[in-house]
Amino acid sequence: MPQEQQTFKKIASGARAVTIAVLLSRLLGLVREQVLAGFFGAGLQMDAYVVAYRIPNLLRDLLAEGALATAFVTVFTQHKEKYGLEKTWRLAGKALGTVLILVVFLVILGEIFTPYLVALLAPGFKANPYKFELATFLTRIMFPFLALISVSAVIAGMLNALGTFFLPAASSAVFNLVSILTGISLYFVFTNAGNTPIVAMAIGVVIGGAAQVGVQIPALWQKGFRFKLSFAPKDPYVRQIFKLMAPAVIGLSAVQLNIFINTYFASLCEEGSLSWLSYAFRLMYVPLGLFGVALATAILPVVSAQAAQKDLTRLRSTYFSAVLMAQSLALPSAVGLIILAQPIVKVIFERGKFGPEDTLATATALCLFSLSLPAYALTKVTAPLFYALHRPKIPMLSSFLSVGVNLFTVVSLIKSLGFKAVALGMSLGIVAQALFQLFVLVRTLKGINYYGIINGLSRILIATTGLGLLAFYGAKHIENLSGPNFVFGLLGLISLCAAFYFSLIKLLGPEEGLYLFKLRPRR
Repeated sequence: MPQEQQTFKKIASGARAVTIAVLLSRLLGLVREQVLAGFFGAGLQMDAYVVAYRIPNLLRDLLAEGALATAFVTVFTQHKEKYGLEKTWRLAGKALGTVLILVVFLVILGEIFTPYLVALLAPGFKANPYKFELATFLTRIMFPFLALISVSAVIAGMLNALGTFFLPAASSAVFNLVSILTGISLYFVFTNAGNTPIVAMAIGVVIGGAAQVGVQIPALWQKGFRFKLSFAPKDPYVRQIFKLMAPAVIGLSAVQLNIFINTYFASLCEEGSLSWLSYAFRLMYVPLGLFGVALATAILPVVSAQAAQKDLTRLRSTYFSAVLMAQSLALPSAVGLIILAQPIVKVIFERGKFGPEDTLATATALCLFSLSLPAYALTKVTAPLFYALHRPKIPMLSSFLSVGVNLFTVVSLIKSLGFKAVALGMSLGIVAQALFQLFVLVRTLKGINYYGIINGLSRILIATTGLGLLAFYGAKHIENLSGPNFVFGLLGLISLCAAFYFSLIKLLGPEEGLYLFKLRPRR
């Protein structure tokens, strides 16, 4: 059907633009982690940095890039559909001004209560006063990043709702690039001056956040927005944003509670555990960002418009297509990361102060995290539908289910598995969350094409099995290589696996597995 094909094309085009931008961002993010690994390894300074960076990031994920972004895009898109762009700009000015004042207030509170936050998040640091003080100092440096990223999220939401996807996604690449260059430059300045060098990386985070905001402003200006900000918490549409945001905050607070649980228990494990888990999660986040985040970003404006028009038939078709698009990339990525975890970690991180023992520990965590990749991708395309349908309590409930499963797993296994229990608990929690969301959505959107989804997933599993076998036997052939030969051998194997997998998808289907690479879907 031409109309449905236009919808799929719109999602695929938006996701493709985001994928390219996110690829650049994730690669630069890996470079940033490489710099951290080479300079600081997995020791005391890096553990302190992980906790310090995580505290404003918990609030960032909760407010800026999570609930706020989702609620704002939903209301902005539906307001534009009903009232036109001029009135929507006025709403945007009120929303941005209100959010900015509230977040600055949060930053001030954070600066005051930083020691208590560090003690709460990482109680294991109290055994080492220097480590605790360093984490506190780094957190205070990075707290203003929360205000910057909140502004960036609102601007990105406006651009996404107007059909601009690449620049907002690429802005995080700008953040990584600027933070890397600033951190490296100041690292040598601080080292030569005899100061703690990890402070340089914290300063780089704040300057990078400012750059992320600045790079998006010209595009928004060209769209017609003028920064006539006002504090308007009583405006009915601003209140609608916060009303939609409230259950999302509660739901995302469960996600952050998961991170809190994991950080809490990891701080009690052997030194380096926080670093190993952080490096591993960064690697797992690369493929997730390439398709999960990309699809979630592209699908939300589409399903919001369809929900506003009460077009449930197209909404079901959109979801069907998005699930297959996501899983056609999530399943092979998970299998590839599990099989090739150790050589990937070795190539990316093993240098400087990051040794073979760190490689083994990080690879183990990566395998456990990767188990959740298909479920993580599923939540990225399922949750936006609940927000579009104004049922944000469902993602909230699923998040609390995830917390319960995670906490039960970690508490049960932490003594026997150590930091590995943290990675396993997080993965099992995400799987439980995805299954719950899927169960409720199936009951909500009656008439979903079950046969099409099962048929498509079966074909993806066949192609993924082929990729897994090729990766398994290929890994045995490169394990005895060293130096540049090992690096090129691994890159060649990954490229060969990807080419083989997509050749099978082209041969077997489903068609959605190639949407991100095609200018238009076949009729």
